[in-house]
Amino acid sequence: MDMRLAVNSLLRGAVQSAFPQLAQEDLPQPEALEIPPDSKLGDFAYPCFRLARPLRLAPAKIAEQIASAVGDNPLAAAQNVGGYVNFFFHRAQFARDVLSRVLSQGQAYGSRPDNGRTVVLDYSSINIAKRFHIGHLYSTVLGHSLKRIYTHLGWKTIGINHLGDWGTQFGKLIAAYKRWGSPEMLDEGGVDALNALYVRFHREEPDNPGLSEEGRAWFRRIEEGDPEALAIFDRFKQLTLAYAQTVYEQLGITFDSYNGEAFFNDKMGRVIDELREKNLLAESRGAQVVDLEAWGMPPCLILKSDGATLYATRDLAAALWRKDTYHFDKSLYVVAYQQNLHFKQIFKVLELMGYDWASEQMEHVAYGMVSYEGQAMATREGHVVYLDELLSRAREKALDIMREKSPDLGEAAGEAARMVGIGAVVFAALQNNRIKDIDFWWDRALNFDGDTGPYVQYTHARCCSVLARAEEPAAQPDDEALTNDEAQAVLRLLSRFPEAIAQAQADNEPSAVTRATLEVAKAFNKFYYEHRILSGQPGAVAARLELTRAVRDVIRLGLYLIGVEAPRQM
Repeated sequence: MDMRLAVNSLLRGAVQSAFPQLAQEDLPQPEALEIPPDSKLGDFAYPCFRLARPLRLAPAKIAEQIASAVGDNPLAAAQNVGGYVNFFFHRAQFARDVLSRVLSQGQAYGSRPDNGRTVVLDYSSINIAKRFHIGHLYSTVLGHSLKRIYTHLGWKTIGINHLGDWGTQFGKLIAAYKRWGSPEMLDEGGVDALNALYVRFHREEPDNPGLSEEGRAWFRRIEEGDPEALAIFDRFKQLTLAYAQTVYEQLGITFDSYNGEAFFNDKMGRVIDELREKNLLAESRGAQVVDLEAWGMPPCLILKSDGATLYATRDLAAALWRKDTYHFDKSLYVVAYQQNLHFKQIFKVLELMGYDWASEQMEHVAYGMVSYEGQAMATREGHVVYLDELLSRAREKALDIMREKSPDLGEAAGEAARMVGIGAVVFAALQNNRIKDIDFWWDRALNFDGDTGPYVQYTHARCCSVLARAEEPAAQPDDEALTNDEAQAVLRLLSRFPEAIAQAQADNEPSAVTRATLEVAKAFNKFYYEHRILSGQPGAVAARLELTRAVRDVIRLGLYLIGVEAPRQM
């Protein structure tokens, strides 16, 4: 039973009984039910001021009549307090309803059936010949979490890694490789070797003007489809993707497409032709632009004065191709907030081209910046923390902590440390609203006693440990054992967990799931310290074990939805 829907049904019946003259459209909707800040004020509350105008009555009078109409109901008792109707669940029945729902659904809890809709998610979007740094973390894990959340709620999801694989810089890289590189160098050094070549090119370029022309010449050969240039560049791409895959595997991330900028090389003509046919292109200093002044934006550059395309051109082509190919109902770009203007321009140009779906279905999922222990990332200044190194260090630090805290784990400590270390990084990234900047600190992320991933994972392991030690219940669960305040606090959070998942999808905000999972862990630990789960009457033990099992399942689900594993031992 969905408790919000059940209470709303009870409320609507009481309102219709007390005020039969009220129009159907004025009857309470589920979203109007509020969750009181203090459980002493009830499990749900309905603010009666919403009905004051259509009924022409004071909210306090309305609340009094609704509460009276609820009467002696098996679901919940109702009280009128200051213009609100507060609903108090009958605790034993509430416990049974929640536990039955959670335990019967398991990892499908809060899921929805296939809704026939498709969402395309563009995230991570790495650059060829470059290593991941911590700044790539947010887009990667945010997009991955959203993909899991949308899938859980019945959407078909398409994850796209829009590779940065086009531009003069790759001609320069080939020029550097031809001068100073070798196949053996690439085999041994991989992406680091490519980066070293690129750095050397830019170091020597000021003193050797001919290098720039070499780079441009090699890029022209790529554009023209020269076999040698394409073969070398393809080698660069394969090296980068092989390296990237080692990072993605650690994070449990896969993609459905790696079509990047180069893929749309032959698809931009459609965009340019359409813009011309629809009289949207204008000349500005030799360049071709779409004038967006009427919408408070600078012009959107489509073609440079030399006829070269820009990012906007490729993103327009990509949007049209994805719509034609995937027939999406929603298209999300998980990109830092610095690109706000770019995406506003893209969406507006598509709208001006006559594609109404652009404004309705396309969204820029912006996020804040990532810093490391108070220091902003700046590649040119050398302030770089590479993501693979961060994840490796996270595992090492987690292992040191776990060897100290849980020396009995033995060989199992290594696998648990992998889950905990990487989970700590991901949890820290997805803990707060995405638009907030992240400042990553080791002592915060790996704190086993704070609002952290390790704390939540430890709670899951604690549940597993309790259940492993428990004997087969000797009696049916006695739900009266779960009427205490601590158990009810856990049950309320479990009952509302599907709402957190739905909110995360509606707002493209995985932190809603992260925080809900953390709150379940906190409430359960309070219950755990106040009540001995495995001691007492058999029926009470059985009930507390069911609560423990439900908490384990919901925490595991919550961690999965944000891309974090749930260790059974810590």
